[in-house]
Amino acid sequence: MTNHYHSPNQTCVRCIMSVAADPKIRFDVSGVCNHCQRYDALLPLRVLKGQAGKDALDRLVDAIKKHGAGKDYDCLIGISGGVDSTYVACLVKQLGLRPLAVHVDNGWNSELSVKNIEITLKKLDIDLYTEVLDWEEFRDLQLSFLKASTPDLEIPTDHAVTAVLWRQAQRHGIKHIISGMNFATESTFVQDWAYGHWDWRYIRGIQKKFGTAPLKSFPHYTIADLVWWNLRGIRSISILNYVDYHKPKAMALLKEKLGWQYYGGKHYESIYTRFIQGYILPVKFGIDKRYGHLSDLIRSGQMTRDDALIEIKSPAYPEDIFAQDYDFVLKKFGLSDAAFQAFMRQSPRTFRDYANAQNVMLGVRKTVGLLRRLGFYPK
Repeated sequence: MTNHYHSPNQTCVRCIMSVAADPKIRFDVSGVCNHCQRYDALLPLRVLKGQAGKDALDRLVDAIKKHGAGKDYDCLIGISGGVDSTYVACLVKQLGLRPLAVHVDNGWNSELSVKNIEITLKKLDIDLYTEVLDWEEFRDLQLSFLKASTPDLEIPTDHAVTAVLWRQAQRHGIKHIISGMNFATESTFVQDWAYGHWDWRYIRGIQKKFGTAPLKSFPHYTIADLVWWNLRGIRSISILNYVDYHKPKAMALLKEKLGWQYYGGKHYESIYTRFIQGYILPVKFGIDKRYGHLSDLIRSGQMTRDDALIEIKSPAYPEDIFAQDYDFVLKKFGLSDAAFQAFMRQSPRTFRDYANAQNVMLGVRKTVGLLRRLGFYPK
């Protein structure tokens, strides 16, 4: 993509990503941003629509049933109570699969997310495995990331969820992990917003530098583990990339079919996620992830640009909920207001300030992308 001069206030003519949202954004001569251009380039690689998607999904379902024959379950699904994972639960049952739902309880579930999980799995008759993280150990790790002063505050949870899913797949002899990730509504990638989902070297290094104790029970994995699991034939399948996934329609269906309830924002089923995205990121780092979330919906035709521009002007965090969450988070962490505000005043840093395996991770991503292009790795 050709770089062109842009004004300090420039916004993409197609989505709502802007210089304010992403200081490293680039625009072409038509005023279209690099995020939209990346979406256009990767969409054919990541998403199959219409009949092509249906045919590929039929082949995938047949393979899952074949590999799972004679076992208690033929696939795993992660379940959080959010719209994507709940819709995946409905979809796999509709396809005649026999999933085991896996949930990681990190101590931050909202009451609504717990209720959504319960009603979903009961009505769909899906078994649940829950792994409860050691709170004192996990609390110490989350505080380490606060002390590190990077925006990657969700990384410990994301890493643990992936580790638990792959370990459970290996334990049950399951070859397919059905993911709720979907490119249509999760395509915006700004590395400085969050890094390290796969990078155990980075996570371990942050804890070693800022933590009070080593991580003994925290579920984790290395790049070598990922390679080994893949060599054993375990695959993570983004099944929503095989269907015409429309998030607003999915939410309406879940409400009607299951009595599922919306929780107010992307990934807001977690209290700490809501606190991070609604307060810490915008106030300390100047990051408002809603720009990416809404731009994804625009690109996928699920929201108009005009509606997104209106929504982005609304408060990200209702004052009453913020006040309640603020007190809850500080009490759960055992922090005084002064101690927490000291974290907020620290100069922002990035993963580049700490030991990491970024170069290796880039190599892994490129390899997976090549395998996708050649048809050897699922969408």
